[in-house]
Amino acid sequence: MKHERTITPSTRICAVIGNPVAHSLSPALHNAAFQVLGLDFIYVAFRVEDLKSALAGMRALENFRGMSITIPHKIEAMKYLDEIAEADRSIGSINTIINEKGRLIGMGTDGPGALKALVDAGVSLDAKSVLMLGSGGAARAIAFTLALKSGLAKLTILDINEGMLQGLAADLKSGTSACIEFAALTEKSLAGAMEQADVIINCTPIGMHPKEGVSLVPAKLFRPGQVVFDVVYTPLETKLLADAGSRGLQVISGVEMFINQAVLQFREFTGVDAPVEVMRRVVMERLKS
Repeated sequence: MKHERTITPSTRICAVIGNPVAHSLSPALHNAAFQVLGLDFIYVAFRVEDLKSALAGMRALENFRGMSITIPHKIEAMKYLDEIAEADRSIGSINTIINEKGRLIGMGTDGPGALKALVDAGVSLDAKSVLMLGSGGAARAIAFTLALKSGLAKLTILDINEGMLQGLAADLKSGTSACIEFAALTEKSLAGAMEQADVIINCTPIGMHPKEGVSLVPAKLFRPGQVVFDVVYTPLETKLLADAGSRGLQVISGVEMFINQAVLQFREFTGVDAPVEVMRRVVMERLKS
């Protein structure tokens, strides 16, 4: 049942911030969920370059309840918060901020969201070799979650940003017992890693606007039996997933991780369980329109 929406002085605000952010489906998803449950919340999107000032504004605005953090702010945001769960501090990346009376509390839902997407797709990582492309905020969250909570045999990380790559590899080696390999992303390193990979996870923005129709992985490198997971969810089928699917591989869209992490965020924002099917329906309608 839908409730009439009325904006009042007590309406609580949530937002997604990033750059770019125009593509985000978070406002549609969360607003539909707020409306169906009759909650006095509204969710908007802000393109943000000056992150420090944006978070100071959140702290100062009493009704500003929650924030979703997307590219490129997931790592830097941690510098401006009052409290971060120990597990998320070790990961070094967050995607959710809750405002508790001016105290900003950070946490991450990307990692659990990604792991649930794999589990729901029937993918077991036990004794598997996982190749991760990218080493930014989402990659950090997913890498730590998989290293700590799955039985993977090896995690190989490739990226063009060698400083970020080395930092993530060092943190994983000190913070987990997983077998970690890493290398600069080149044609040669990618070809070598693809020969061993059972599961490939793209954690870069390649494939979304403005790089739709682009894939980091040449189709000739895919092998039978591989699973390909792209965290990009707009478009619903990226070139990476289309190429993998055309080779008969199992593919997992980033929309699954997106919905899972949003469900966890919604609970943090509101204190009530999310209407998951409403959220899923809204996202799928938008992506297919």
